[in-house]
Amino acid sequence: MASSPDPSHDDTISSRISPSCPPDTQRVLTAAWAHDLAAVKKLLDTPGKASVQDPATGETPLHAAIRSCGAPSEEDDDPADLEAAKKVVYELLLWGAIWNDVDDRNETPGCVAQRLGRRELYNLCVEAGVRAEMLFGVMEGYEELESVDGEEEEEGEDIEVIDMDADADAEMVVVGEDGEEAPELVNVESSGQNGAAEEDEEEEAPRFQPPKDETEADVNSEAYLRSKLTYSDGKLVDDDGNGVMMAWETDIMRRSVDALLPGKEPGKRILNIGFGMGIIDTMFAETKPAKHHVIEAHPGVLEHISSPGSKFGSAWEESGPAPGDFKIYKGKWQEVCQQLLEEGQVYDAIYFDTFGEDYSQLRKFFTEFIPGLLDGEGRFGFFNGLGADRLICYDVYTKVAELHLTDAGLDVDWDVIDVDMSHLAEAGKGEWEGVKRRYWTLDSKFSPALYRLPTCTFLG
Repeated sequence: MASSPDPSHDDTISSRISPSCPPDTQRVLTAAWAHDLAAVKKLLDTPGKASVQDPATGETPLHAAIRSCGAPSEEDDDPADLEAAKKVVYELLLWGAIWNDVDDRNETPGCVAQRLGRRELYNLCVEAGVRAEMLFGVMEGYEELESVDGEEEEEGEDIEVIDMDADADAEMVVVGEDGEEAPELVNVESSGQNGAAEEDEEEEAPRFQPPKDETEADVNSEAYLRSKLTYSDGKLVDDDGNGVMMAWETDIMRRSVDALLPGKEPGKRILNIGFGMGIIDTMFAETKPAKHHVIEAHPGVLEHISSPGSKFGSAWEESGPAPGDFKIYKGKWQEVCQQLLEEGQVYDAIYFDTFGEDYSQLRKFFTEFIPGLLDGEGRFGFFNGLGADRLICYDVYTKVAELHLTDAGLDVDWDVIDVDMSHLAEAGKGEWEGVKRRYWTLDSKFSPALYRLPTCTFLG
């Protein structure tokens, strides 16, 4: 089969299934690699088998089934084998294979499929991610996608090393339905004399430890609101070096304003949640709105707004058409929006861009507040950085958000925008200088740097 087009990625079976891999795990990985559906079905006899990992490489059956396809090649591609791969991937997902488990290269199965150009297999992984996230929603147990450090690793039963006979040092082979042998593996290291494990000693199989990114931090709303913020050189960062907002977003904000206020007619009613650097509010103000409300909770941002020279201080509030028409609401949007609903406030354009909150809060906003705050002919948008650390997570969240927006009675149009990554390619350099945690990282040569700008209107 064809190998990866990138020589830095060794996608051979010998590099991905290690000598230290437990025998039962080897069997599942090898069967998946060979696209042997019959063998896979026989081996998936207990919960967790579909998501076992090689303790050294982090290879899962999903990784193996996808990786062994290699990159498309007119000479080597076998349509029958690709169809077999799809069936194995589907079977693994049916048995609970984890779509976003990462290996030692920090790649999910979907990342491997995308890198190799196997779109059909990639789409299977995306669909699995959407199903998983929708299930979390039904169970009211939303969790942010853990796509970087793999902390969402499923906690199943520990893999038990099986007893081995005198031939345990032979090369392991899986035989398929047609009697052909699957790819041979390296020798299995025996765990006892003559390859037999001691019956009275149960050894826990080594577990794969996903790679850690020291730049990643656990960012949440409460910690963010307690943090000290710094405005400097076109960026806003917290005291942990996490990028909160940056000037590179300016083009996205300009296009968002154009989408939310077609023609930029004056006299519109505008609500923005999350002031940040004031980029989009400055643009909104230029349209001469009849009402312009901003909700901001961070003390540091509020101090910045009220500082001398600010465009949105007390003088701006007093310049509104009527008292209260131009206003900075201080507090959490969850509380302020409830107040606005009670006051009967309605807006023509609403934008949402908060920091340190997971998807469940965005969903809460457009299901619980948009129906009451947005005018029937109004438009709603948000900064779409959902899962922007890798393409598959971005694709999953796009579909999940679209489904939940529909549930809220909203239609969404996605405007795909090129993001110039030439000055955003490396952490700590260029516009990211001084920023430890990047919130937009779709910048590898295997992932198109595209931003999907949402514009939402009521259905019908």
